Amino acid sequence: MRAVDTNVLVRLIARDDERQTAAADAFVEPGAFVSHLVLAETIWVLRSVFGLTAKQQTDVVAMLLAHRSLSVERPDVVASALAQFRANTRLSFTDCLVVEIARSVGHLPVGTFDRALGRVEGAERL
Repeated sequence: MRAVDTNVLVRLIARDDERQTAAADAFVEPGAFVSHLVLAETIWVLRSVFGLTAKQQTDVVAMLLAHRSLSVERPDVVASALAQFRANTRLSFTDCLVVEIARSVGHLPVGTFDRALGRVEGAERL
């Protein structure tokens, strides 16, 4: 299966460049893999550049998990991160993903200097 880079995924979501959106659609049509890194970068771009709210970010992640042509890395982990993010939007989705990835491989706690993240089960504020 092929994989997508952040800029391809952003075009699929933002649909802000007609030519690139068409190319991205054609590329993923037969199926494409989305790594955790690409997902995290994509959400960062959508939040930082496009100004998506926490609710809009959750909608994007849910849409990607349900997309017929995209296969998200460890969708169970991403779904857990999404649930964590929905429950506490003071965190970033990426913070939630970091904790859930660590949880899935049995490497907790996640050490952090972030106050909000330090309150999450599975994280420890240093």
